[in-house]
Amino acid sequence: MADYLNAATLFDLAREAEAHVATPCSCTKTPLDGWQSQPLSIDETQFEEVGTLMPEDDPEPTFSEYLPGKTNYWAADAPIAPRYFPYNRCAVWQCSLCSRIYLRYTEGGGYFVDRRMRLLQAALIEDVPLPA
Repeated sequence: MADYLNAATLFDLAREAEAHVATPCSCTKTPLDGWQSQPLSIDETQFEEVGTLMPEDDPEPTFSEYLPGKTNYWAADAPIAPRYFPYNRCAVWQCSLCSRIYLRYTEGGGYFVDRRMRLLQAALIEDVPLPA
């Protein structure tokens, strides 16, 4: 299993990656600033899993979302709150060609499964505690 990344570690990883991003790259054909279904054009062989936001000691993380104000799940500026859904179910993947880091999880419904991706942006990471 991949190493667990807390919010501080995730922030440091994001800042480091953003400082070394090489552009352009084929991993960015589809804008992934907000959650999107994983594009079919993604070449998974150029990605490496660098961690997880799924705590090993929490077999059923919350489905509560952290969406303050008028933001929504799909918004490019929605906060990335690692303790909240869907982030608490994400794997963290890095492109080996350009250093960009993406969050990935699988959304499952009654009749579908949708692998979703979002670009990790340090400025959007918020370490918000879960309500007691």
